[in-house]
Amino acid sequence: MMYNNKISPFQYITPNLNHPDDYLNDIERKCDLGIKWIQLRMKGFPKSVILKTAFLAKTISEKYDCTLIINDHPEIAKKSGAAGVHVGKEDQQVLDIRERFGSELLIGATANTLEDILAVKDQVDYIGLGPFQFTSTKKKLSPILGLEGYQFILEQLRFQNIDIPIIGIGGIKANDLMDLRSCGLYGVAVSGLINDTKEPEEIIQKINKTFDYADYSR
Repeated sequence: MMYNNKISPFQYITPNLNHPDDYLNDIERKCDLGIKWIQLRMKGFPKSVILKTAFLAKTISEKYDCTLIINDHPEIAKKSGAAGVHVGKEDQQVLDIRERFGSELLIGATANTLEDILAVKDQVDYIGLGPFQFTSTKKKLSPILGLEGYQFILEQLRFQNIDIPIIGIGGIKANDLMDLRSCGLYGVAVSGLINDTKEPEEIIQKINKTFDYADYSR
């Protein structure tokens, strides 16, 4: 897997929160901890509220030189000045987004199977592949892949000479990181792993160290 300097191997996704201010506070805290890629994911909020929050989140992320990605809403990503958009597996709009925004937005898409990846590989900048394990962060989970599922899909991609950053997502724990790196994943996207620990600094350091391409290439 080639390192792509546009795509961070460590991606943080905001958890389900009750108020827009909670999202902004969460983003500020995570930026302050050194996280450099954050996906603003606000399920169930009106678009107007997400847009306003995205503008404020962009201001925070700029202060910390952090890449901001907006979940589900490419138009909000564009208007707010975010770097890109991440769309779910059920959102069959990747081609439309690419045609509409060209290279103005990074595009990430969720996938659960090899076929999902093959369907969008020419339009996206990275794939969020999962879930790895059960997670309570997301409703309507696709079938769990586990390590064997990742190994099978990554092997098929290598066989077909498809080189696109594949990000593992869904219920990832600290002791899974090295196995995920070893099986060929480009990186991980996490939420609960950071929020459910009393020592997030240690977890962040561990993720960065595990997926540190500079060290890995020595």
